[in-house]
Amino acid sequence: MPGAERRADLELIETYVRAQGWLPTRSTFGDIGQPLPIARRSGFGAACKYAAQGFAEGIIAIGRPAITMDNDAYRDALDFLNERAVFLTYLSQDS
Repeated sequence: MPGAERRADLELIETYVRAQGWLPTRSTFGDIGQPLPIARRSGFGAACKYAAQGFAEGIIAIGRPAITMDNDAYRDALDFLNERAVFLTYLSQDS
């Protein structure tokens, strides 16, 4: 069930965020189902826009596959975020 899996992922992320001493936002974004090409992923695009508009300082994801495994698309996403001083991080393996 995507709903239960999403809630579990969000709980892991919130636990990680709070352990770092960061404050989580009330807004969350996600792409459900099979990973689409990053340009067609509305959840990731919304998260990038949200952070780029100053509502968050960064994006936390479960792991790189949650973003994209396409190296060129990944580089473009990092460039977009870097230009806007937004960080991207993943849960540590110890989380």
